[in-house]
This record gives sequence, C-alpha cells and structure tokens, in this order.
Amino acid sequence: MKTVVVLPTFNEKENIARLISEIFKIVPEVFVLVVDDNSPDGTAKIVEGLKEKYPRLSLLLRKKKEGLGKAYLHGFSETLKEKGVERIVMMDADFSHAPAYLPSMLEASKKYDLVIGSRYIKSGGTVGWELWRRLLSRGGNIYCRLVLGMPISDFTTGFSVLNAKLLRRIDLFNMDLSGYAFLIELKYRLWKAGASVKEIPIIFKNRTDGKSKLSGHIIGEGVLGPWKMILKKTKGVQSNLK
Repeated sequence: MKTVVVLPTFNEKENIARLISEIFKIVPEVFVLVVDDNSPDGTAKIVEGLKEKYPRLSLLLRKKKEGLGKAYLHGFSETLKEKGVERIVMMDADFSHAPAYLPSMLEASKKYDLVIGSRYIKSGGTVGWELWRRLLSRGGNIYCRLVLGMPISDFTTGFSVLNAKLLRRIDLFNMDLSGYAFLIELKYRLWKAGASVKEIPIIFKNRTDGKSKLSGHIIGEGVLGPWKMILKKTKGVQSNLK
C-alpha cells in the first residue's frame, strides 16, 4: 500500500527536521508531503534541504496562510492525483502526535477506512494542557457526538489514517471550514460515505516548541460547524478528483 503522510506547517522550523527524521525511521516505507503556508521562519527551506537525504520527501509550498483546512485540501488534491496512493495520514507537525503510533494505526487501516488517533477512549489522554483546555476539548467532542449522532469519541483530533479510494469519492471542494471544524467535517463526510471507523488510543502531548494556533475563531467555528454540516445541501460523495 502506498501511503503518504501529509504534514501542514506554518512556522515549524523547531520541529520539522526532527519529525521527518523520526517518521522515516519508524515507517521508512511511507512518503511524506509537507504542505507549508509560506512560513516566514524558513520551514520550507529546511524541508527543501532534506529532500536529498530523504527521496520520499516532497514539499508543497503555498502562497499564504489560509488555515488548516485549506492546507489539507490542497495537499489531498495533489496527493490523490496519483492513482497508486491508497492511504493518507494526517498528523500535526509539532510532535503532539507521536510518530510511534504510526505502525499500529497503519496496521488497523488495512481493515478500516478511517483510523483515528483518539484521546478519549480507554488508554488515551492528553499531557501538558491546562484544565480549561481539557474541559473545552472533552466537552466539544461530547457536543459533536450528540449533534452529529456519530459513534466517534474524538472528532477534533488531527491524527488519522484515511482510505484514499473513499476520500476520492468525497466532494472535497465543497468543504469550507477550517481548524477543528474541518477535522470534524472530514470525519462526518467519510462516515456519511460509508467509512468503517476504528479509534486507536493515543496520548496527545502539548507542543514543546513554537506557539499554539488555537484561537477564538477556531473555537467558534467548531461550535457552529456541526450544524452547518447537517444543514448543508450537498451530494456528499461525488468528487471532481479523479
């Protein structure tokens, strides 16, 4: 199975080289695509310099910062052009998602269309978050489960493995949410398209270098997003990605 790890980045120079090295050390068979939103700190330049050492590494440089959702959609559209790609991995570039979980998640993806690195099932959890953020995240995920009626415990995790064949059937270009709301909508679209789902417990570690990108806008969109998904008139599983 050809697997591509898509890493959206913005100002991740402290982490990106070490993360890429660790991913290839643990799962050398994968490909890695860094989608950089024109980071002013030189993240893209670091990635460019690593391409000779890692032939399976590539860079997609975007013109400006447009949010997590737009970065992922651009990365997906480029990755899915290659018919041989069977799985796409989504993960953060700040080490909050440990590459050590990749082997077990990729193994589970042989049987399931959507494998979720989950903080909110048995043996999962978070490290380094303030109480308010733990309560916000836990409450937000309970809220999404109630509104959307989906059998998922962690909607807002950004650590997932997706079946590329099923992803090609989704109308990705009809998705206009960003941040956590994008992560929720993507899972919702896949589930509505018939995806089989498996949650794998992970320990989420708060980033050690750089700054968190959580904002009031992202939180607000996460609250309204599930209702927009339900009310949105969309065919849901027809895509212009061939």
